[in-house]
Amino acid sequence: MVAGPTSAGPGKDRLRLWIRLLRASRTIEAELRERLKKEFDTTLPRFDVMAALYRSPEGMLMSDLSRFLLVSNGNVTGIVDRLVSEGLVTRARRNGDRRTSMVRLTEEGSQSFAAIAAAHEGWIGELLGTVSEDEARRLTGMLKSFRSNWEGRE
Repeated sequence: MVAGPTSAGPGKDRLRLWIRLLRASRTIEAELRERLKKEFDTTLPRFDVMAALYRSPEGMLMSDLSRFLLVSNGNVTGIVDRLVSEGLVTRARRNGDRRTSMVRLTEEGSQSFAAIAAAHEGWIGELLGTVSEDEARRLTGMLKSFRSNWEGRE
């Protein structure tokens, strides 16, 4: 008889936790994608780019933006190109260097993002409404602790 995975044993609770985290994340993300499209005719990646730029009013290098969002430069470039064409983002060469671009939200982009972010915060409050503030703080602390155990590994 060949030994295989069992329904009990060491590590099974962690496996169940991973599955629950993944399912919760995917469910919430799908709902947010739908609401962003329906209410603001935008996408989650555009929201993420605008959120990063909103947090950095002085602007960000394109390379820093892609690194912050954990996506390739190519993915960010297409999104930024569209945001520039819509007047929500500006792009300028850094110190005349053609290889580096600094991007930042325009005033219109900041106002647009603020409206979307307010709705987003409300949606998160609704979707996680059964989680108390105390539970949210405790879970956030646990996940920060967990992250510090593996973050930065190459």
